[in-house]
Amino acid sequence: MCGIIGYIGGKKSTDILVDGLRRLEYRGYDSCGVALIDPGQALYLKRVSGRVDALDKLIASDPIKKSAAGIGHTRWATHGVPSEDNAHPHTDCSGQVVVVHNGIIENYLELKEKLEKAGHRFKSETDTEAAVHLVEEKIKALNATGRSGDGDQLEPVFFEAVRRAAAELKGSFAMAVIWAKCPNMILAARQHSPLVIGLGNGENFVASDVSAFLKHTKRTVFMNDGELAVVKKDSVGYFTFQGKKAEHDPVTIQWDSTMAEKGGYKHFMLKEIHEQPGSVENTLRGRLLPLKGDVLQREINLPSELIKSVKGVQIIACGTAYHAGLVGRYVFENFGLQTSVDFASEFSDRARMVGADVLTIAVSQSGETADTIYAVREAKASGSKILAITNTLGSTLTREADFVLYTHCGPEIGVASTKAFIGQIAAMYVLAIHFAVMRGTIFDADARTYANELLKIPRLIEDALEGEKAIARVADRVSGSEHFLFIARHINFPIALEGALKIKEISYVHAEGYAAGEMKHGPIAIIYKNMPVLAVATTSSVLDLVAGNIEEAKARGAEVIAIVDEDSRKRIKASQYIVVPKTLEILSPLLTVVPLQLFAYFVALAKKCDIDKPRNLAKSVTVR
Repeated sequence: MCGIIGYIGGKKSTDILVDGLRRLEYRGYDSCGVALIDPGQALYLKRVSGRVDALDKLIASDPIKKSAAGIGHTRWATHGVPSEDNAHPHTDCSGQVVVVHNGIIENYLELKEKLEKAGHRFKSETDTEAAVHLVEEKIKALNATGRSGDGDQLEPVFFEAVRRAAAELKGSFAMAVIWAKCPNMILAARQHSPLVIGLGNGENFVASDVSAFLKHTKRTVFMNDGELAVVKKDSVGYFTFQGKKAEHDPVTIQWDSTMAEKGGYKHFMLKEIHEQPGSVENTLRGRLLPLKGDVLQREINLPSELIKSVKGVQIIACGTAYHAGLVGRYVFENFGLQTSVDFASEFSDRARMVGADVLTIAVSQSGETADTIYAVREAKASGSKILAITNTLGSTLTREADFVLYTHCGPEIGVASTKAFIGQIAAMYVLAIHFAVMRGTIFDADARTYANELLKIPRLIEDALEGEKAIARVADRVSGSEHFLFIARHINFPIALEGALKIKEISYVHAEGYAAGEMKHGPIAIIYKNMPVLAVATTSSVLDLVAGNIEEAKARGAEVIAIVDEDSRKRIKASQYIVVPKTLEILSPLLTVVPLQLFAYFVALAKKCDIDKPRNLAKSVTVR
């Protein structure tokens, strides 16, 4: 998730690009840059490792003298560490074709190998650079290089080169492309990553979202997947990747700029909850099938020999990531690999118990969690290899680890983690299924069933999100309570813990998460009349036991809110129901957590809490 801005018109381009990048910085902030082409076909390129303020100072020290068409980018790293070399925009070998890109190009290694054999020189570690060299190669194939004439005569060549390149890319991408020989237009392409056009008066814009240009125009076109836009100062044309003309009616945005950054949502947390289908999709994409092959070797350089030889897994994490680790334990052990989970802050005494025959998995959204990094060092000192699951490329954890699996969820702004958590769980499934296949603990047919069901999860999360209004009504009804109890069994027990943590984080009320079977061992004493008890009761091997625990809570006067699917609802008697789609029991945490996140959000909303910035909390805990 990165920020793209493009501008063509008569105003001072650098001011518009830099301002747009500031408004997009919530989408990525490890590096940024701009590229402009003036009417004399000269390229102006400025990039920095760091935030937009540093870029603004660099531009001020060497300003461009003419207004020009230009593109800009603020980066959230997915390939290549945060650095000036890896910052966008990227240029081709000639320094005349320039690209900014958001998304993940899955076939970039294949493209890079082919392009290097053709003589192209790569200057960065990014997947994006494969795209700019591919456009250059297509221009060469169209015999355009060195052709005389002005930009207007070359515009069809430029369009065709970008069209062919876009059709050859695999994965998700939103791109804006400029060419020094065509200074009067910007080409934009979208596939599975958002890209919008802003329509002005004698000027037009390209951006990742409308917040980048909303102060200039509210007339917007939302591009579809598989489309190209030809953007000039007085016109915009739309085409498919097959070259057929497309039509769009502009819409007028009613949001203000702050709401635009949040995609029209009231808070970043709610926006990020709704981004979870994409988070799971990005974490799974290209990593599940084929199940026999070099997927993990290629993706994270994890040797098959190590996967086959380890006797156990040790997971270390903090907070929400710890709950993801608990889900991971159930998944790994379901496939026959003994797994332990510890708070990183409590790991010191256990560190000596791990060794070369135990793989340590460290989980951290930021990759900078101090307790987790310290625990990793202790595990390494005991001889254990470290596999990091993180969302942040170039973080301290990635440098400490032997292997890294990125979740590719994009920056998470809300302090209470949602989409990063679900990405971490998805990563656990990716690892566990591959481990099981390579270790021979499940049949190939069963593994494929798990993989195919897992690939359906993003759409099922979308279905679960459709229940938002009903969840809001349930939450509003009980929002006055100062005590909440969350219960579940087996693989959903960590989801009960996570539900309780979420409501504590943003609503400032007391909440407990318990394994439902432990109710009669003490916690049942705290239940009073009308106390909200949220029970995860989806179809599972332990549903009858959960049903019994619900009856125990009801007998003490609790208002039971049951998270069910269509089948389990018939077997559960609760005060209120929240329905999620049905999936395999082992995959159910990816769905059951969604209504609990929404429930916590709407309770906090009813209490008028500062949801995105809860008191006393920081996004990353970088001290011990």
